[in-house]
Amino acid sequence: MAFSYNPLWKKLIDKGLSKHELKLAASISPATLTRMNKGQFVNLEALDKICQVLQCRIEDVIEYVPED
Repeated sequence: MAFSYNPLWKKLIDKGLSKHELKLAASISPATLTRMNKGQFVNLEALDKICQVLQCRIEDVIEYVPED
């Protein structure tokens, strides 16, 4: 299975925030942000913090992309 964080990157653009600003506001580690940049799994705690900071739902941050 594959997941994409493209909805998150679009949301950051819409809100005028950088990835660095998100990292600081959500208190997530640089390693977590790196994993997200590579489309890798991150823990739900990090996703929860991001949703709280951006005041959004999980589907505004991550999407499931079926593999062919």
